[in-house]
Parts: sequence; C-alpha cells; structure tokens
Amino acid sequence: MSYAVIRTGGKQYRVEQGSVLRVERFNAEEGAEVSFDQVLLVGEGQSTTVGTPMVDGGRVLATVRRHGRADKVHIIKFRRRKHFKKQQGHRQHFTEVEITGIGAPSMRSV
Repeated sequence: MSYAVIRTGGKQYRVEQGSVLRVERFNAEEGAEVSFDQVLLVGEGQSTTVGTPMVDGGRVLATVRRHGRADKVHIIKFRRRKHFKKQQGHRQHFTEVEITGIGAPSMRSV
C-alpha cells in the first residue's frame, strides 16, 4: 500500500489512500475534490521517494467530507494565594478530508 507525507496548514501528515484526517480549515465546498501539492515523501512497498524539499510532480488527491470545529480546549492560569485566576477557551476550525489518490512521477496510481 502506498503512503505519502504531505504538508498543509503548517503541519505534516502521513496519509494512505482511504484514510480520513482533519486538517486546518481551508476554503473548499463539501464534496469538492482538492489536491495537495506539497508532498514531502512518497513510499510504496520497499521503494521510497524523498523530496528535496518537495517531491517533483508529487500530489495527493482528496475529497472534502465536512467542515467543523473541534472540542473546546480550556486554558487556565492560576496563582495560589494571590487571588489570581484566568480562564479562556478555544475551539479550532477544521476541514475533514478523505484521501482518494497518491501520485508521484514514478508511480501510476493517479
């Protein structure tokens, strides 16, 4: 089974065909086909292609499943005996995508 390492939203993800992952939110309609061009590594079986820094001609195709917001993260700052307590919450926006294809110049899958 082939896999790839892509970069999107300032983070790196290891993906395989059929996998579902949550990435930083980007503008795309639900059900739309998107392409990730920042492919850092592509591997299939024993062969691995590592980019310098990107794999030339490498791309990963995905379908947008939905947009949403993650669970709330609570941030608490507290100093004992000082009458200081500060609370804050944050919900991160995400886009859920399903990987439909992985391709590199030497591979024939996409």
